Amino acid sequence: MNHPFAITLDVGTSRANHTGAWRTERPVYVSLRPPCAEGCPAGEDVREWLRDAEDGETGYERAWRRIMETNPFPAVMGRICYHPCESACNRGSLDEAVGINAVERFLGDEALRHRWSVTAVRPPSGRRALVVGAGPAGLSAAYHLARLGHDVTVADAAPEPGGMMRYGIPAYRLPRDVLDAEIERIVGLGVTLRLDSPVADLEAELHDGRFDAAFLAVGAQLGRRTYLPAGSAARVLDAVELLHDVSEGDRPLLGRRVAVYGGGNTAMDAARTVRRLGAEDAVVVYRRTRDRMPAHPSEVAEAEAEGVRFTWLSTVTDVDDDGLTIERMELDENGFPQPTGTFEHLAADSLVLALGQDTDLRFLDGMAGLESVDGVLSVDDTLMTGRPGLFAGGDMVPDVRSATYAVGHGRRAAASIDTWLRGELPGSDSPGEPATYDRLHTWYYTDAPRSHRPVLEAARRASTFDEVVRGLDAETALDEARRCLSCGTCFACDNCFGMCPDDAVIKTDDPAAPYVIDLDYCKGCGICAAECPAGAITMVREED
Repeated sequence: MNHPFAITLDVGTSRANHTGAWRTERPVYVSLRPPCAEGCPAGEDVREWLRDAEDGETGYERAWRRIMETNPFPAVMGRICYHPCESACNRGSLDEAVGINAVERFLGDEALRHRWSVTAVRPPSGRRALVVGAGPAGLSAAYHLARLGHDVTVADAAPEPGGMMRYGIPAYRLPRDVLDAEIERIVGLGVTLRLDSPVADLEAELHDGRFDAAFLAVGAQLGRRTYLPAGSAARVLDAVELLHDVSEGDRPLLGRRVAVYGGGNTAMDAARTVRRLGAEDAVVVYRRTRDRMPAHPSEVAEAEAEGVRFTWLSTVTDVDDDGLTIERMELDENGFPQPTGTFEHLAADSLVLALGQDTDLRFLDGMAGLESVDGVLSVDDTLMTGRPGLFAGGDMVPDVRSATYAVGHGRRAAASIDTWLRGELPGSDSPGEPATYDRLHTWYYTDAPRSHRPVLEAARRASTFDEVVRGLDAETALDEARRCLSCGTCFACDNCFGMCPDDAVIKTDDPAAPYVIDLDYCKGCGICAAECPAGAITMVREED
């Protein structure tokens, strides 16, 4: 009986003959850029630290240290980041995205529990850098500059460091002991913190302090106002000031019924906070529909679970001593709200305005070379302003306003400042070819349900500022890390080695390159590429 050619050969006999000259393509191992890394505003190498975490107890510290190469706040960001990396995760097209944020929080908490620390990676440079603002961007820049050997001073007007992480994010989302511990680690690198020290004259500050460079990272802490006719007895507050006061221990008197005007994350924080301050009825007034709300969906869902009500397609027109007058809106063909002329009365004892924030740039008045547009500074690709040696980031520049983006700005600015201080030309990073979902061979991956983080019971939330979302334990964190598909990079699964009909794939002892192709015997059939789960083998034309 005739057999197919492939099974008439004994194992290993295919290496008896060289390929010859007819091969037109050859396999090449590649490392593609995973979508999680592409989606991380802080610049983390997510795929690689998840791989470290897959080793469990022996890999957790390694994974944490890899995160700390880019982000000094894993325990903080594991709580407050809205994890765009997960929205980009290829596994989301298979079942559910990997819980990257939850694993990062677990690693951050492990570091605090074990008191892991970091050290500088370069000796002292003798150069001095000033950072204005002790929020996420400023502290991130200070961390990286200190590790690069520079003498760093951070000046901030507030009595405690953290910026909007402390004064804008409620404790039920970010416990202050977690924030304090991660800031303490940064200070431990030799960073000098000058608190209660507003910078009124930047030019004089740079001259008197003999600073060689500066990074401006003043957050957007001025709440936007809008004109609303209000009676003398009406109580109208700003959301930013409300959250700031509560973070300092004050409990403003708001009454039993509180309305919050706005649709962003600050509005959600304000509404959930007033519930905890004793408001029996908290209602969010928003002029568009829920699907057009800028607040993160998880924040909206948690607010609803805590009893916050929503009045959609509504705008506040005036305020009196017993409530608000709201006008009903409708969306036009472009999705913009338009007035209808229909008015209603909404009972409320207080109104909290959450209409966005602006940055106070007055301390830059008179400085040459600076250009501002729409309340933010113009910067180049290195985050340097028009004045040499003066960089800016976070809420001060045109970009997404979030703590994670701010952390990324701090890292980028520190690298740019370091390059500038050393008199070097800025480099250019090539992001590499993306590891898209169509490059994966997902039939090799087993089903693995996502491990969801436990939450505090909704009935208990309205009376306490205890943390709402809890962390994973060691077992569930390990399970979640192992759900990673290792998109675009070899994870030594042996598929190529086992499937090659010509024994042309050779195993090595090098963990960075577990396999090599013996081109003397490779026929270019492409089976190795077709059977690689992670899409880490590509076929290239022989003449290339």
